Amino acid sequence: MRTMSIDLQFHLRVRRRLRFAIALLATASAGALAQGTATIGAPAAAESRPADFAACLARLRPDALAKGVSGEAFDQHTAALAPDMAVLGFLDAQPEFVTPIWDYLAALVDDERVADGRAMLAQWAEVLAKVQAEYDVDPATVVAVWGVESDFGRRFGKRPLLESLSTLSCYGRRQSFFRGEFFTTLKILQEGHVAADKLNGSWAGAFGHTQFMPSTFMRLAVDFDGDGRRDLVDSVPDALASTANFLKRAGWRSALPWGFEVKLPAGFDASAVGRRSKQPASVWASRGVKRADGSPLVQPREANAGRGDAALGADTPSAILLPAGPQGPAFLVTRNFDALYSYNAAESYALAIAHLSDRLGGGGPFAAAWPTDDPGLSRAERRELQTLLVKLGHDIGEIEGAIGARTREALKAELAKLGIESDGRAGKKALLALRSAVR
Repeated sequence: MRTMSIDLQFHLRVRRRLRFAIALLATASAGALAQGTATIGAPAAAESRPADFAACLARLRPDALAKGVSGEAFDQHTAALAPDMAVLGFLDAQPEFVTPIWDYLAALVDDERVADGRAMLAQWAEVLAKVQAEYDVDPATVVAVWGVESDFGRRFGKRPLLESLSTLSCYGRRQSFFRGEFFTTLKILQEGHVAADKLNGSWAGAFGHTQFMPSTFMRLAVDFDGDGRRDLVDSVPDALASTANFLKRAGWRSALPWGFEVKLPAGFDASAVGRRSKQPASVWASRGVKRADGSPLVQPREANAGRGDAALGADTPSAILLPAGPQGPAFLVTRNFDALYSYNAAESYALAIAHLSDRLGGGGPFAAAWPTDDPGLSRAERRELQTLLVKLGHDIGEIEGAIGARTREALKAELAKLGIESDGRAGKKALLALRSAVR
């Protein structure tokens, strides 16, 4: 595996946190303030912003110009900026609990998302066929990324990128990294790819249908609809093609499956497993590893149980992945899984994309059960849980299936009334308890 720069490692950690947002509680940490050296005042349109923020922007202006941002663009897009200090809490937040993978996948790969994904495959079939012809990435995988990243365009994120990235460029940790993203965002606006009022996204700067960071956009986004702009917000063709381009550049090969679920023999030595511990598939077969249905690991192309055009050769480098330990489902993964991993640097994320792509192609749930007696909830079940909490008198905000701090606190309180100790996790047992309480 190639050595990553410190900034790239940080970039990947930021992206990983975005996907685990359902399990994070933001703290009130504010971080250290950056010290500006310029002395000019803030523009009249932003007189209420802190003086140190105005000074920081003035100090950043020469650096932005050196990176290719015009003075006119910089002044136009920063004149009314005020810092969004809330983003520093997300930057410095620590997880109060780790999301079990069965919770993570239950919400990301549910029947609702599978049905929506199949509808998107049909609606955009012509575009996806052209994308596959150009980048050699299958439609199901591209649509799976789209579904997980933004729920097929329903959830882009609501924070203006310029506010978030300028704040992170002036305050808190890793200012150098975020300044690069801030300058790149200004260049995206300068080149006219996306309108400023539509450039909203995550607290860290990811935006659009498939949530590219600005620097990723500048390197890999493509104009697939031919309108002269690379627009990941209003152009689904651009977004789908850009995602395929990302995966192709990350090493995706259509002749391979991402992997598949496998069955391990009794007494299997799990000390050499892990995504990076690749061996020829024949080695795993010699150790008794079989496909989940008990068939041989290495099969000819025509007998392949995964995608019809992808077969596993005896010499294919592959690894065994045990995301929940030896007692849970096991997977054999190839370099295509690594390509998915590179999109967000989390194995659980890559498995969600891989599993959703299989489900979109007609595959079923995993054969092995997760090692828990309290499975995770689908989004429909999470909405039901929130609806029950509202009926029991709790104000949790919008009922949308995202389990935030207010839902967790309400759930803890309600379960305590029932004599059930809870950390606020929304699992199957909690849902059943609330159903009984409402009857």
